[in-house]
Amino acid sequence: MAAEGRFFCADAARTRGDLLAGTAPYGSVWVLVEHRGGWPPSGFDGLALDPDVKELVFSAARAVRARILLIRRHERRSADGPGRWAVLRQEGTGAAHQRWGTWSRDEDLVRIAAALEEPEGGPGAGPGAPGPPPVVLVCAHGRHDACCAVRGRPVGRALSERWPELVWECSHVGGDRFAANVIVVPDGVYYGNLDAASCVETVAGHLADRIRPEHLRGYTDLFPPQQVAVAALLGRFGPAGRHHYAVVATAREHDQWRVRVVTRTPRPAAFDVEVRSHRTPPRQLTCRGLSMSSAVVHEVMSVRAV
Repeated sequence: MAAEGRFFCADAARTRGDLLAGTAPYGSVWVLVEHRGGWPPSGFDGLALDPDVKELVFSAARAVRARILLIRRHERRSADGPGRWAVLRQEGTGAAHQRWGTWSRDEDLVRIAAALEEPEGGPGAGPGAPGPPPVVLVCAHGRHDACCAVRGRPVGRALSERWPELVWECSHVGGDRFAANVIVVPDGVYYGNLDAASCVETVAGHLADRIRPEHLRGYTDLFPPQQVAVAALLGRFGPAGRHHYAVVATAREHDQWRVRVVTRTPRPAAFDVEVRSHRTPPRQLTCRGLSMSSAVVHEVMSVRAV
């Protein structure tokens, strides 16, 4: 996909064979703000909003470690009507919550801060329980990284044609070199290395609660070695539901991790997954960043039933 003489980080990552599992950033709360115009490289931070409103939203988001993402539909020609905002969260129990609103003036976004400050609990869908359908986000933030647009836009188009009410393009989500990136929230599942063909099958499996490991970056309520352990079990035993596996213990000794994972259905079982972490040699990891950086990767060494 690269033009002659131009560097594309996603092409380079595929050539190197960069490991995908264990690269989902940690978090369980997301703020979505619809903005139909062009997105600044810094996303929400770069919008020309009232400074007091922006700081209020940022402060409330920092307090709960929420990630703020700009969103828009794939075809965004019409600017009619107010934009939408949402606060989505997943509790430690797996219960999912969504709060949506609209905004026409900067001051309307103050309600995001109020929604973020609401205590956990209240109406929501528990693990596997019926509730509002999840939101499917496709990173297409070309002004942040070229690969996000080159690879993200075709994926946004394919998914929007299939699920027009669920799918939004979004601003930078991390891991540019794994474009096209898709996040399903508030489920907290990252997928990467997708294209227009593989994205439909991957999201269809997710919506059917049959998650596959091939494009899985990880679950955002787990840390990288734990994400890798769950992906290894999905690879060994086949697709499973979002809450089929639970990490119950993690021990570390130097660069070695032992992650104990239990299955919840249909029969309880436990596995110890041995994971080794190491740093890669310095590389150019994004299209825009010219400096060389190393990345921490996690590899599965063994899987043992206990």
